[in-house]
Amino acid sequence: MLDLIQQQSHQSQRRLSFNLARNVAEVTEAQRIRFKVFGEEMGANLPSAELGLDIDRFDKYCDHLLVRDHSNDKVVGTYRILPPEQARIAGGYYSETEFDLSRLEHLRERMVEVGRSCVHPDYRDGATITQLWSGLADYVGKHNHEYLIGCASISMGDGGHYAASVYNKIHKLHAAPAEYTVFPHCRLPLESLNQNLEVIIPPLIKGYLRLGAYIAGEPAWDPDFNCADVFILMPVARMNARYAKHFMRQAANS
Repeated sequence: MLDLIQQQSHQSQRRLSFNLARNVAEVTEAQRIRFKVFGEEMGANLPSAELGLDIDRFDKYCDHLLVRDHSNDKVVGTYRILPPEQARIAGGYYSETEFDLSRLEHLRERMVEVGRSCVHPDYRDGATITQLWSGLADYVGKHNHEYLIGCASISMGDGGHYAASVYNKIHKLHAAPAEYTVFPHCRLPLESLNQNLEVIIPPLIKGYLRLGAYIAGEPAWDPDFNCADVFILMPVARMNARYAKHFMRQAANS
């Protein structure tokens, strides 16, 4: 009971806001929390582990959305955003390292990619997620992007049965039209896995689906992160109006 009271007191003292990283130091803060979540917590094989950072070649082309707690000046959540003009300079989207996006070629100049989403373990609550989503809403609104794309990860701690069951639960109801299907380079072998477990959909994927996102093909297996990735395609025009208004309103008030 005392722990619960202390937790509620701590949450009430938080002062969260979002912003885009403005300098190298702030990008490093994003890379540090990514390492904490992906490297330390999830056991991902990260090439920059000796630095205590998660760094890859796409970082320098991306905008980095940060959620900061001003009560302690710590970055507690982050999203990486790759707009189409920067993807062109980078030689493609990060998603293309895992999926063949040939069927989306005609959308390329209207797609913004989001990824590397993570939240500090002590801040995994509605307030932090709302700040992340509001930051995305603000970004998309200012730049007039028409499609959000990205890889949403599902744990493979049990060898892939959970991931296969999550995919089985969501893809029929939320499958993209055939003309938008993408194809994994390293496909998760669904036929060899139990696809009928009772599972809870990961909160991030659940949030995407509530907003109106499509699941655009079978999952890819990412051995470095030991996870399965599903490709999310979200036409901005398809966004659920009630949820979209909520996040747009939060962005306007921040």
